[in-house]
Amino acid sequence: MAVYTELAAEALEAFLGTYDIGALVAFQSIAEGVENSNFLLQTTEGKFILTLFERRVKASDLPWFLGLMQHLSGKGMNCPQPVQAKDGIALRVLADRPAAITTFLPGQAVLQITASACHALGQVLATFHKLGQDYTAERPNGLSVEAWRPLLESCQGSGDDLLPGLTQELSDALSRIEKSWPAAGSLPRGQIHADLFPDNVFFQGDQVSGLIDFYFACTDLFAYDLAICLNAWCFRDEKIFEPAFAHAMIEGYESVRNLEVAEKEALPVLCQGASIRFLLTRLYDWINTPADALVTRKDPLAYLGRLRHFSGVAHV
Repeated sequence: MAVYTELAAEALEAFLGTYDIGALVAFQSIAEGVENSNFLLQTTEGKFILTLFERRVKASDLPWFLGLMQHLSGKGMNCPQPVQAKDGIALRVLADRPAAITTFLPGQAVLQITASACHALGQVLATFHKLGQDYTAERPNGLSVEAWRPLLESCQGSGDDLLPGLTQELSDALSRIEKSWPAAGSLPRGQIHADLFPDNVFFQGDQVSGLIDFYFACTDLFAYDLAICLNAWCFRDEKIFEPAFAHAMIEGYESVRNLEVAEKEALPVLCQGASIRFLLTRLYDWINTPADALVTRKDPLAYLGRLRHFSGVAHV
């Protein structure tokens, strides 16, 4: 989450007049994340999240995202539900941006990642994969392996300003990953979240209370979704790999859905792919985020250590 577009209270009040969710009491910007403009709304009926879609999100993809959330919620998963306006339409326009209001989920992100939290995350990830199987509409992953080299090239060597030699190191890593990436149809696939970082998972006590931020969700390999989580959750202080965390996550996942042997064998290269995907998008954002945007930029080099780690292991 982030804020690129500021809102005036008068414009927001007029917008809320098209809904039956009460009158505006207060609202505040949410600075976490890097993709869309987000606001926490307090109305006379409760709390809601308003999102203005920007940057990488295509307006044509938004009905798919909102439909996936509605589908998962209908299956019993705790995730934001799109709120329909009085005319029955959830996707609208505000400040010349596509916009949607979703329900507010209770809970909070973990303050310190533990093996127990990783186990719970593995369970909910596998549940997500199973519940999404009969959401049959597909959305290709626009940030999969085919997109990474063009993304690196678009940075025009700027990574070397952060670390001398970074561009060549990433180019070499991409060559290895592209050569070893699983062939189409070789591994189980379906709907994946593709961005299940700790700040997108809410807990109440030791239990996951909900998942948020579905705007990178797509149709891709289940094991790649797990690889993203292994990257995001299993490095203490974003530097030191914690085998106990990875073991707990995979154990939690397999308590709901068993991984195939081929998925386990592919995990090292999938983890390398997840490392380089987030390194490259962070690098791109580091270079291109407007100086006046209310946004928390993420350090690209935090994922270089992950890439190096997974490049040197035979199994996760």
